[in-house]
Amino acid sequence: MDKIGFTLDKINTEQFAIIESSFDDCNEEFGLEASLRFGVNSENKAVISFVKFQFEQNETPFLIIEASCEFTIDKNFWNNFSKKETIIIPKGFLAHLAMITTGTTRGILHSKTDNTKFNEFLLPTINISEMINEDGEFEK
Repeated sequence: MDKIGFTLDKINTEQFAIIESSFDDCNEEFGLEASLRFGVNSENKAVISFVKFQFEQNETPFLIIEASCEFTIDKNFWNNFSKKETIIIPKGFLAHLAMITTGTTRGILHSKTDNTKFNEFLLPTINISEMINEDGEFEK
C-alpha cells in the first residue's frame, strides 16, 4: 500500500472528568476501559479519530478522558477511498490515526492532571491495531 498523505488539522478534548468521590486512595486496584470510534467529514475530506479512556475502581469511573483528532486526507487518496455512496478507509490506516490520537490523549491527560494525585494514572502503551478488525465504511 502506498503511503497515505494526510495532515493533523484539529485536536479536541471531547470529555474530561475527575470524579474524586469515586476514587478510593486506599484501594490500589483499578481498571482501564478503552474505546475507539471514527467518523468522516466528506466536505473537508477528513477522518476524525476518537479515543476514550476510563479509569475505574469497583466498575465505577473516577477518571475519564476522550479526545479526537481530525486528519485531512490528501485529495488523491480521498478519491481512492470514495465509492458511490460510501467512504472506505483501510483498517491499517485507521489504526495509524488512532495511535496518533492515543498519544495526543496521553499528553492531554498528563497536562490536565498535572499537580494532582491523578497524575500517576498514565495511559499504557496498547496495540490499537488489535482493536480494529475491519476497514471503516462511512456514509458520505
